[in-house]
Amino acid sequence: MDLYKQAGVDIAAGNAAANRYKALAKKTKRSGVLGQIGGFASGFALDLEKYPEPVLVSGTDGVGTKLKVAFAANKHDSVGVDCVAMCVNDILTVGAEPLYFLDYLATGKLDVDVAESVVSGIARGCELAGAALVGGETAEMPGMYEEGEYDIAGFTVGVVNRPSMITGDQVQPGDVILGLASSGLHSNGYSLVRKLIADAGLGWSDVLPGDTVCVADRLLTPTRIYVKPILQLLAAGLPVHAMAHITGGGLNENLPRVLPEGTAALIDAATWPREPVFTWLLEQSEMTFTEATRVWNMGIGYVVVTSASAVDQVTKLLEEQGETVYRIGEIVAGTPDVYFR
Repeated sequence: MDLYKQAGVDIAAGNAAANRYKALAKKTKRSGVLGQIGGFASGFALDLEKYPEPVLVSGTDGVGTKLKVAFAANKHDSVGVDCVAMCVNDILTVGAEPLYFLDYLATGKLDVDVAESVVSGIARGCELAGAALVGGETAEMPGMYEEGEYDIAGFTVGVVNRPSMITGDQVQPGDVILGLASSGLHSNGYSLVRKLIADAGLGWSDVLPGDTVCVADRLLTPTRIYVKPILQLLAAGLPVHAMAHITGGGLNENLPRVLPEGTAALIDAATWPREPVFTWLLEQSEMTFTEATRVWNMGIGYVVVTSASAVDQVTKLLEEQGETVYRIGEIVAGTPDVYFR
């Protein structure tokens, strides 16, 4: 009699899941990785020729209540991308190249197929970011989560040469703010989104006005990973004075984090198109656009601040890397804040 299994923990299922993870992780292996998944710790040998003055940069995050949509839609293969994106896009803002990633998956009762689907998304996110999936943890904790639910979080380590760190100290009035298009809501504001969906009486298979896909698919669109295009930009040596990942708090809260004293951001909201999901959220919530930019990214997932003389070159390079770029504003004199016109 397996008393531990009777108590709700299935060791065999955990082992089966771990074996599936190994196959997924192999796709993400990169130079520097030592060993393989399955040990007590993961090793990484840093290339000191490429990074002679290395600064290690770390980040951790989760997916939040976007997971509730995944549970309801029984679609689990994209939230892992979100988990990676939320971490690697953050460390990218200082110019760091993500090296490796670890995940944490916790559930009340382990469903091996669901776990594999989640980790397949994590592996895909790592591929998009150029980071190796070097390990993680799957925790089965009966009584901690509702049936069919789980939580995921991630942790990444990256590196940047100290002289190349993007700190925001070069930002000055006259600089131009470029916005990179988001892939929708990314992974923020979902508690309010789910409330608005419920208040409107919409089902997950319904379609929002002006949209082309069902609500579940729209809300589960994975967060865009900006790593490779931005690293190409930095490698080109073009002036990048500051960068911001537009997550919880939107443009209003995230852009000021990289502005030095004496500067402010002036944003023209008419410079980029509004996707149907954001139009619907504005109408349903009855918020002003400025209020909404404190909750959602409103179509801009990442920001690059550059000199006015380099705007065309920076835009061209990023567009060649597949990004959609908008000139959304400029840096002006003032207190670090965001103003809309």
